[in-house]
Amino acid sequence: MRNETFTFSSDEGTGIFVYKWFPDTSEGLKGVVQIAHGMAETAARYERFAKVLVEAGFGVYANDHRGHGKSAISVDKQGILAKSDGFNWMVKDVHKLTEIIKKENPGMPVFLFGHSMGSFVSQRYLELYGNELKGAVLSGSNGRQGVFLKVARFIAKLECNKSGRDVPSMKLNQMSFGNFNDSFKPARTEFDWLSRDHAEVDKYIADPYCGAIFPAGFFYDFLGGLIELEKPANVAQVPKDLPLYLFAGARDPVGKAGAGVKKLYETYRSHGIKSIQIKLYEDGRHEMLNELNRDEVMRDTVKWLEGVL
Repeated sequence: MRNETFTFSSDEGTGIFVYKWFPDTSEGLKGVVQIAHGMAETAARYERFAKVLVEAGFGVYANDHRGHGKSAISVDKQGILAKSDGFNWMVKDVHKLTEIIKKENPGMPVFLFGHSMGSFVSQRYLELYGNELKGAVLSGSNGRQGVFLKVARFIAKLECNKSGRDVPSMKLNQMSFGNFNDSFKPARTEFDWLSRDHAEVDKYIADPYCGAIFPAGFFYDFLGGLIELEKPANVAQVPKDLPLYLFAGARDPVGKAGAGVKKLYETYRSHGIKSIQIKLYEDGRHEMLNELNRDEVMRDTVKWLEGVL
């Protein structure tokens, strides 16, 4: 497997760091999978999944979102996305990487894989640029949250006014993740909700680019993006013939223990999406690629990708 990295400049000048994993030879390459990672983590954590994809004949690109990993200003300034409109800038960055992928791999089918925050970035991407993809996979996602988002965004605005956009917000962090461990008591760590695999949780905690408390501006922009992508008129823009695959842990608090994922599935079905599959893994938590049954999860994903080709 060939490992490469490069950086591209976003349309407003932010440097976006990218990981690239490819087979040693391009002969027989089936397609390309573009990964959009989750909040408070880095694309580097997807190397194991990339290896499985490469062995199956796919090339893989994964950028560190702005404010994350090596795209962040620094380790102590994670979560600072932009002066404003940070969520939409993440969507634009992902699309710009798609354009780079297509230029480097002309004629190759491109799939988008989004996890957690990256799945919401991907949901908006599908509304704006879905016709440029062969298919999309949403991992650890959630469906419509309605009025809660507007209330939460109002609180985030108050926090921005009080302390500034770029100051870490314990209040908003607690509001967002404070009850995620409730279903897993007695909890060994504050991140037990991520996975049943203690070693994977410990690696997350030890990574300086994982688990940071994000600033109020991040939450304000992110919640604004969620409100926008939920609008029926926007959901209706997702191409009806775009194959979608939703999967999550059946105990994932982000997806309301499967209920939110089912809601997202039904939303897409009601808007006429013709080919959509959903799978909930029993006892699985939030990071199914880092769960005890991750080999099964990765095999299922590869099988779905190959079925779409």
